[in-house]
Amino acid sequence: MRAGVAPHAPYAASAHTSRGRRVAEPASPTRNDFQRDRDRIVHSSAFRRLEYKTQVFLNHEGDWFRTRLTHSIEVAQIARSICRPLGLDEDLTEAIALAHDLGHTPFGHSGQDALNQCMKDHGGFEHNLQSLRVVDLLEQRYAEFDGLNLTFETREGILKHCSLANARLLGEVGARFLNRTQPNLEAQIANLADEIAYTNHDIDDGLRSGLITLAQLQELPLFGRLAKEVLTHYPNIPHRRLVHETIRRIITVLIEDVLDETNARILEHKPSDIDAVRASPALAGFSVEVGAELAAVKQFLMTKLYRHPQVTERMSQAKALVVRLFNEFCANPARMPTEHAQRWDSIGPRAVADYLAGMTDRFATLQAQELAA
Repeated sequence: MRAGVAPHAPYAASAHTSRGRRVAEPASPTRNDFQRDRDRIVHSSAFRRLEYKTQVFLNHEGDWFRTRLTHSIEVAQIARSICRPLGLDEDLTEAIALAHDLGHTPFGHSGQDALNQCMKDHGGFEHNLQSLRVVDLLEQRYAEFDGLNLTFETREGILKHCSLANARLLGEVGARFLNRTQPNLEAQIANLADEIAYTNHDIDDGLRSGLITLAQLQELPLFGRLAKEVLTHYPNIPHRRLVHETIRRIITVLIEDVLDETNARILEHKPSDIDAVRASPALAGFSVEVGAELAAVKQFLMTKLYRHPQVTERMSQAKALVVRLFNEFCANPARMPTEHAQRWDSIGPRAVADYLAGMTDRFATLQAQELAA
């Protein structure tokens, strides 16, 4: 535990003082409300489907590449590791981390971009807002309410980004985007954990794919410095072990930097409770120096991996597939499953967007093949 941090900080979220659920429920005798949120997310259909949704490489391209499911698990592990020494609520940050991509489309950001373009005249498409729609409305599991009926604190963490137009429609959970305030600190940590996780596992997957090289990465200050440290201790280390040892050191450096920087900001602003956290500037973050090193890695990945011709070619094909499905189902809503087709009369193309966003990569591909037959 770092100096000056209480075992359970006064500014941490607490299930006992939660703003509650949209529909009141009796308390569980064995779990607090944040633990129940996490468990409901893990048991949801949307969470299971993340296993077959693209992170960077399409699901069928190799069993060793990350998917949205393994990414979410890695985010949760990192978020808990940061929250623990800060005296924050680990169950809440885990719930947010596990749920943050529930509304993501198939085919990664390419699918999201395509669906947003398709929906440009119907309110657009934001995957963070879609994740909230999943837990508030689209999961159909309980007799007394739609969705998962999660606590306010989990819902505000899931809604990481939101346009002002949509925020005006969301009531209390959208108010912070209009008022320019912050979410709970557990949500801020989950957001940073997401950045740490995807940056490092995309390095690993990119190297496995052969689209980027170790020599290229060693030119980056953060990766190069830590790779040199590994080679100093283990000069004959095999390639894969060198990659893993370097990445684990990068993750450690980033986590420790977030802990130090966040603790310093907390000591500066002295939030007395969770509402003071919301009213403060962002309290969780990277230091200027390490943030700059991380930004250089992210820029490298954008240029050399995400925009690699092999990746962009496959993603262009995926975008075209999403557009074809959208147009087909809008023209023939009855071809969707009954629960989605029935909603066409009330919400129109949004029903198609909900259906497409819930698809896995392979299911979307099969649907396109069936419609073309």
